Amino acid sequence: MKPFNRRSMMVLVTSTALSAALVGSAADKPASPKKETNVTDGYAPGTKPVKPAAESQHITVQHILIGFKGSVPGKGVTRSKEEAKKLAYEILERAWKGEDFDAMVKPNTDDAYPGKYSMSNNGVSPDRGKSEFARGGMVAAFGNVGFAISPGNIGIADYDPQTSPFGFHIIKRLE
Repeated sequence: MKPFNRRSMMVLVTSTALSAALVGSAADKPASPKKETNVTDGYAPGTKPVKPAAESQHITVQHILIGFKGSVPGKGVTRSKEEAKKLAYEILERAWKGEDFDAMVKPNTDDAYPGKYSMSNNGVSPDRGKSEFARGGMVAAFGNVGFAISPGNIGIADYDPQTSPFGFHIIKRLE
């Protein structure tokens, strides 16, 4: 695994804070604990990095991969990168509004259904009995978001040629 690139450091921001930063005050909007996302191009205006809590040794996530033409080998995806980003954020918003995540996976993912993966953190041996993957054996952004969000929460790993080369990952932390 390549060392973490500080330029692509992910910052977790609640959608309420992100909305406030983009369109003004969100004082009258209730915060939702299931709305987490990342900002990979630096910090959103008016936000500060969230100091991550101690990361778990083992996690399980479910994800929806939204690829674009040429990003997912063997899948024949035809959408453009812009169309993929738009679709990913539409699905993310639906998930935040409480739509059944598992039901959204099958018709939308460019990965295999059900898109569930267990991972062990860096320096922790994978539990082969659970078909667990080492974090370092996965796409970096996938693990970075998965380990950063808490169980029940949903985040996104934006496309990045180095840390998320297959497209956009909408990730729900299950355990």
